[in-house]
Amino acid sequence: MASHRLAFSFQKSMPTAFWVSLTAVQLLTGNALAADQQPVRIGGSSTVYPILKEAIRSFQAVERNSMISIKLSESGTSAGLREFCKGKLSIANASRPINSKELKACADAGITFIELPIAFDALTVVVNPKNTWAQQITTTELAKLWEKKAQGRIVRWKQVNNFWPDRAINLCGPGKDSGTYDYFNKAINGGEDNSRSDYMASEDDQLIVQCVAKNPNALGYFGYSHFKENAAQLRALPINSGKGAIAPSLATVQKSTYFPLSRPLFIYVNDRDSIERSEVRAFLTHTVSNGLDIVERAGSIPLSESTYRLVESKLYNHVLGTSFGGDLPVGLSIGEALRRSFDALKRPAYR
Repeated sequence: MASHRLAFSFQKSMPTAFWVSLTAVQLLTGNALAADQQPVRIGGSSTVYPILKEAIRSFQAVERNSMISIKLSESGTSAGLREFCKGKLSIANASRPINSKELKACADAGITFIELPIAFDALTVVVNPKNTWAQQITTTELAKLWEKKAQGRIVRWKQVNNFWPDRAINLCGPGKDSGTYDYFNKAINGGEDNSRSDYMASEDDQLIVQCVAKNPNALGYFGYSHFKENAAQLRALPINSGKGAIAPSLATVQKSTYFPLSRPLFIYVNDRDSIERSEVRAFLTHTVSNGLDIVERAGSIPLSESTYRLVESKLYNHVLGTSFGGDLPVGLSIGEALRRSFDALKRPAYR
């Protein structure tokens, strides 16, 4: 019997795009992979990226004799869904639900999909550890700092809060292709595009980490897993939405007390690929059935074990479409968001 090994390598082709390649290499036979074999292509959200990276590692460990090639890219939710709706990705990672413009693009291209919740996130506002003045921040202060009309006007810490020093503030955050950008601005500023643009913007979360870590006057925001991975260089600010300051954590997200910056994370699966490509089915089955462990190892906030079983049901029953109707709901509790996601198991989902 032929023996095979899965070789795992990382490549970085540009500042905001990372590639993870999982390629089966035949060792004991002279046969090469079929020339027309296409890799499973996955791309999108930088927040979901660590989860899928860990899923690939886990899949590699149990499928040592498999001849499957997987490529994972990090480009932002919006960029990933654009590629997905062109038929260029089998799976798109997203830190928000698919929007109405993307739904139309998929429909126009004849792309049908399955929407699968995969984890929770606490969108995290961070400062440099040398910041001794900001111990928490209100949603009103965040809006005053980040809304579009703040551009060129709110440039010093004292302008945000009179008790803070008269020092220049250095802002760092996601770019417009990021689902985190969309969600933060909808939750804090009331609109997905209501953001100032005079800040260091990137879809690469590590650049945002470094922007804050290197400057005592900096403030930024991104997903919880990136904060957790870099906690020695950063300090998370508890958020006060009027009910007291709440810090981001697994417990506060699961209890729906971290408001309004907690959210579900998703993967979108090209339904045709999920039916016709056994390698896509194998990877998805492994990822969803081991979802709790994979998400925990990736440093993100998992769903419950029983919820992952519902995700499996949604996948195996090929429940098509989105349960969010092209809208970006902000203010839903995690429980409400999940109930909406799984209502499609009882009735037809939005198409």
